[in-house]
Amino acid sequence: MPLSRDRKRNNGDEAEQGPGWKRLGAGLVTGAADDDPSGIATYSQAGAKYGFDLLWTTFFTLPLMIGIQLLSARTARVTGQGLAANMKAVLPNGLAYGLVMLLLVANTINLAADLGAMGAAMKLVLGGPALAYTVGFALLSLLLQATLPFERYAPLLKFLTLSLLAYAAVAFVVNVPWGEVGQALVMPRIRLSENYLVAVVAVLGTTISPYLFFWQASHEQEEQREIVERKPLRHAPHQAQGAFARLRFDTVFGMLFSNAVAFFVMLTAGVVLHGAGVHEINSTEDAARALEPLAGKLAFALFTLGIVGTGLLAVPILSASAAYALADVFHWKTGLSREPKDARLFYTVIAVATLGGLGLNFTDIDPMRALFWSAVVNGVIAVPIMFAILRVASNKKLMGKFVAPRPLRLVGWAATGVMALAVAAMFWTWS
Repeated sequence: MPLSRDRKRNNGDEAEQGPGWKRLGAGLVTGAADDDPSGIATYSQAGAKYGFDLLWTTFFTLPLMIGIQLLSARTARVTGQGLAANMKAVLPNGLAYGLVMLLLVANTINLAADLGAMGAAMKLVLGGPALAYTVGFALLSLLLQATLPFERYAPLLKFLTLSLLAYAAVAFVVNVPWGEVGQALVMPRIRLSENYLVAVVAVLGTTISPYLFFWQASHEQEEQREIVERKPLRHAPHQAQGAFARLRFDTVFGMLFSNAVAFFVMLTAGVVLHGAGVHEINSTEDAARALEPLAGKLAFALFTLGIVGTGLLAVPILSASAAYALADVFHWKTGLSREPKDARLFYTVIAVATLGGLGLNFTDIDPMRALFWSAVVNGVIAVPIMFAILRVASNKKLMGKFVAPRPLRLVGWAATGVMALAVAAMFWTWS
């Protein structure tokens, strides 16, 4: 995203060809946002309920999420368009509009769950009504998006997400039965029960989330508009080598960070909660107790820091990814780099999604259940969207000579197949 709203950068491909840290951008932000409050709650509930039995998913999903995120970013870097615009170019209009509306609905549900969790977490530390904090976080997010380029405050939020590494630290404080962990990873105990399959879909949905596909592609699109020497690769093929190297490095690093956090959240919940006979997480207090061996009385504060940090990072990405998608298919002006008055419809979608999510918190939804079920919803709608991404990445007319290479497409199809199989199995248990 841009550094200012009135000056374009002209550093060309320096960030694509420079040192490693310079090549970290959309992929790292995407990976950090993947461990949003919904993710933390889902991994915590999976660990508490099933101990180490779902740890295999964090390794199994890593190459799949890297593949689908690379495909999403690659289409934008090649075409100079966002993911929704590319989908509209290769799919019937009705299907493209339908997928974008599914994204908007799923993101609004996810926003409701994340905002509610942030308010409940803040109540742990400060007391008072959780709903008041929820309203405050929603308005703060809207204010930041309207007044500051995302790139200005994203570094602070990424720093706050480092508090998630506390879950890794717990593993070195408590007695982890690494033999059992290794056995669960090598020979996972897969069950065909309804609850287990729902948990698998939830983990897949919070790990391979549709809003992250659209966000990373839109981030690439916007950077091309702001960095004047960076052109769509179909018009500037000489930039391809550096561009694809940057995308790989950034995406792999971001997804590794994301899944490492997921592994340790699940592991910590498995050791601390499941090991103590706590198999259900019914509140934020229950989830926070996973950190007590490390932080003691400060567990609530540390948990709140992680929830609020990841929430403030994920909320603008959830609302903006829906806005980018709608703006792409309806040809509106887009971009967090623009002033609200210059992209009214784009910012209207951001406001509607955020306030819609806030409004759901005035119902009787339970924050922890909402977090888990928002992940399940993401898992279900990811399947048709991933299919559409593969159609885009394989389209020679759109991608030219930069059609996604066959190994990457195979990984993408594998990810889509796994998601579809898990969702079908879950629905089968409901029949």
